[in-house]
Amino acid sequence: MHPPLTLHRHPMCAEIIELFQKCHNDHPYGKFFGECTDLKIKLDKCFRLEKAIKRKANFEESKKLKERLQAYRKETAGTENVM
Repeated sequence: MHPPLTLHRHPMCAEIIELFQKCHNDHPYGKFFGECTDLKIKLDKCFRLEKAIKRKANFEESKKLKERLQAYRKETAGTENVM
């Protein structure tokens, strides 16, 4: 099973998606008997790589946000004791 094969959501895998869809169109019955399996394996690997890259970017972004939040808390902690 794979996510919806929309090209705008998976720009890294667009070429493989197009080849996979073409294979399914060219082999309407063969797709059930392994005709497009090699492309499916490539597509799965591409999706995993794409997900890993997005996960790393999100993690880096969350680290930056966490650092900003901690700096803000330190800054506001000093002003609360003034009153």
